[in-house]
Amino acid sequence: MKTIALIAHDGKKAEMVAFVKDHIESLKKANLIATGTTGSYVKQTGLQVELKLSGPKGGDAQIAALAAEGKIDGIIFFRDPLGKHPHEPDIQMLMRICDLYDVPLATNPGTGTLIIEGLLNDKEND
Repeated sequence: MKTIALIAHDGKKAEMVAFVKDHIESLKKANLIATGTTGSYVKQTGLQVELKLSGPKGGDAQIAALAAEGKIDGIIFFRDPLGKHPHEPDIQMLMRICDLYDVPLATNPGTGTLIIEGLLNDKEND
């Protein structure tokens, strides 16, 4: 079973929940990990989600560590490109880890859909 991490900045949490609802049947096939607050919202859809710390409290770093260990197959991270984030170094580190270890990273619904289709809806994964 593939593992997907979900992260959303505060201004993107509603968009993440709508995205999850749009892809709920596919996401049922995955192990889901999420930063604390994002995961709490996603859990309200009925999906099982392993919660990490909130992003500003180290959740982004926890997910980056899992990616570096090869324990995450893809990350969907709806970033707010217009907001200021006190944990920006953690965000940059997560993106660097994804590049370093070749972990697919989506930062918007369009690329998030591609990750889901590629990882979860591939006939080889059924």
